[in-house]
Amino acid sequence: MNNGDELLKYQIALNMLPGIGPVLARILVSYCGGVEQIFQIPKSQLEKIPGIGPEKANGIHSKELWAKADKELAFIRKHSIQTLFYLDKEYPARLKNCEDSPILLFFKGTFDLNANRVVAIVGTRQYSPYGRELTESLVENLLKYDVLIVSGLAYGIDIIAHRAATLHQIPTVAVTAHGLDRIYPYEHTSTAEKMIKHGGILTEYTSGTKPDRENFPARNRIVAGMCDATIVIESGVKGGALITAEIANGYNRDVFAFPGRVKDLFSQGCHHLIRENKATLVTSADDIARAMNWDIEEEEKLKKIKKQLDLFLDLNPEEQRIISILKEEGIVAIDLLSIKAGMPVSKVSSILLQLEFSGVLRSLPGKVYELI
Repeated sequence: MNNGDELLKYQIALNMLPGIGPVLARILVSYCGGVEQIFQIPKSQLEKIPGIGPEKANGIHSKELWAKADKELAFIRKHSIQTLFYLDKEYPARLKNCEDSPILLFFKGTFDLNANRVVAIVGTRQYSPYGRELTESLVENLLKYDVLIVSGLAYGIDIIAHRAATLHQIPTVAVTAHGLDRIYPYEHTSTAEKMIKHGGILTEYTSGTKPDRENFPARNRIVAGMCDATIVIESGVKGGALITAEIANGYNRDVFAFPGRVKDLFSQGCHHLIRENKATLVTSADDIARAMNWDIEEEEKLKKIKKQLDLFLDLNPEEQRIISILKEEGIVAIDLLSIKAGMPVSKVSSILLQLEFSGVLRSLPGKVYELI
């Protein structure tokens, strides 16, 4: 087994640990200094880590865990699946900064998940003719804005959005609630195969995981988290689209909703979001572009500013290290900056403050930072 496979095996094992979710997994990596070290530290030391205790420590040293990890690794290699660990630069940067984001993702596709513009299109499974027409028109008109379209491959608005995107050669990614050994619903297999060639299929679930009911709300957090905005086409007063919109609001992402007629059942969810100020009312792709400041002239200004920063900023080696990480990762939390830079959080905090005063970067809610 080469070094790459050895590291991946540790990452898979960490992802499979019973009773340890993404938040606790990150704590383990931070305390232990790396993924491999988690499985090399004695149980007595593991038990002292906040949130672990004797039972979870025993699970970390389970022999059954390694058999499962070996099996999953073989599946990944056989089917040419890309794995995205939360510390990898290919991991969706927008999603990385969500506290409950998966530590490991499985991706079969060809497109960069850190595209410049990423939007989710979601809605009801029981759509109306108005909803179909609206979705197809929206996707077609998003073509000029060079976006990546994300949805869930489900019946209804999801699959309409995916199919419209493939028709117009717009990259589109489906986030599934099951492993990559299957496609659900099965009827959408041919569309999924087309998407892999110009987009992809993404999941947090290992092979053999069935599309159980409880997986879908969890899947929706990935859809919301990896996108700049969530667009709701049609939705009843309950359903997955509203869950995704609520999660997107919780992540401080933009949410847009298309209105329908007052008494249309399929538009009640959209009207609720608009009425409660949880979504902005839009009627076209151009409305969304204006709200998102997708302005070509503004982009050119930002490019010029970036060039000026590269040419004229006199940075010391530590500052340059922080800037380089932010360039690669996009929006980054302070604890991840500390790990990547190999510096204490206190030192990183001081450097970030100085760079913010210099107008190089800005701080965002939740102690995350991005270059200006």
